[in-house]
Amino acid sequence: MKRLSTRQADFDTQLGALLAFETAQNPEVDAAVARILADIKTRGDAAVVEYTNRFDGLSVASMSDLELRRDELEAAYQRLPSAQRDALEAAAARVRRYHEKQVQPSWQYEDEDGTVLGQAVTALDRVGIYVPGGKASYPSSVLMNAIPAKVAGVGEIIMVVPTPRGERNDLVLAAAYIAGVDRAFTIGGAQAVGALAYGTQTIPQVDKVTGPGNQYVAAAKRAVFGVVGIDMVAGPSEILVICDGETDPDWIAMDLFSQAEHDEIAQSILLCPDAAYLDKVAASIEKLLSTMPRRDIIAASLGNRGALIEVRDLAEAATIANRIAPEHLELSVADPWALQQQIRHAGAIFLGRYASESLGDYCAGPNHVLPTSRTARYASPLGVYDFQKRSSLIFVSEAGAQTLGRIASTLAHGEGLPAHAKSAEYRLKAST
Repeated sequence: MKRLSTRQADFDTQLGALLAFETAQNPEVDAAVARILADIKTRGDAAVVEYTNRFDGLSVASMSDLELRRDELEAAYQRLPSAQRDALEAAAARVRRYHEKQVQPSWQYEDEDGTVLGQAVTALDRVGIYVPGGKASYPSSVLMNAIPAKVAGVGEIIMVVPTPRGERNDLVLAAAYIAGVDRAFTIGGAQAVGALAYGTQTIPQVDKVTGPGNQYVAAAKRAVFGVVGIDMVAGPSEILVICDGETDPDWIAMDLFSQAEHDEIAQSILLCPDAAYLDKVAASIEKLLSTMPRRDIIAASLGNRGALIEVRDLAEAATIANRIAPEHLELSVADPWALQQQIRHAGAIFLGRYASESLGDYCAGPNHVLPTSRTARYASPLGVYDFQKRSSLIFVSEAGAQTLGRIASTLAHGEGLPAHAKSAEYRLKAST
């Protein structure tokens, strides 16, 4: 794990290298995805079955073998130990309560001349949620994608989740049952994204695809954007911790592990003004790493992109945090609310020593689908607003047409668009 200090003459260069992540499209992946998408678009169900058999090690005959019925989701829910059922229900309730605060109503107002302007907020008709499968299973991703869509009023939610070698995860299926997923299919990869985006004989076309996946899923989402909407093209997981040196170093080490265990290219960074405390965290990392089942992934992640960085003070830490614009930001300090006022760019901000990032992943309530790779500079967490759209409402009274028409006519002539001008002018009263 790299050890840096802002007092180093080349710190900016070192930090830039640490943050650098190649987000350019991989030509080989893009070419493979393009072939798959074209095949799905042409052959529909047959292509989905073929690719699923090939990539997931299955031998199914038709799409009916890949669809999960509602009673199968319920059966998975019933099979869970009561502790897991209760945890899922509690997490779902908290996620639902939080997202209900995000619902945006339609609105309008009336000008003095009777012109009425406003905005109609309506839910999407149908969305597809992609739930990763492979290195780990993510029932939390089901809740975080499906519940905001339900709260928004989406008419139909279709879930796709790969089941390599036919292994189905009861937690994932139970989460789909709790969240109210309408239809579910055991498919993944670019073929699943293509099926959602274009529609097949069995899977209806959706309006938007959300949820994370591997590089093939990311490439497919990028390719179908415009045909359907997407939430984002997610990069590797990230955590940035700002600590004043007073939190138990074991806690901070494990917080860094919590993202590092996702992937070898995940990023975990600690900023602290106390060099001796950084030594303590380094010692905790060495002590705890051997106890972790995913130790190899964690070690690779910390070695590839992790860092312990000494800063001059917490104000400098906040400045660096804004440059990094992390997916997850922990403010493990005595007065987190004061420090939070200095933060402009972060996907989710965890305040105080007890707010571990893992709570946000599962049950705090806010969404865990967050902007990565510095996109928190302009992007926001997934939310109800991602499953709604807005239509402008424009009612123009006769009196309003006189004022607006003259303004529009002048501007349209200025742009060299006479039909625009005439369209407004036809509604003007003759001068008296």
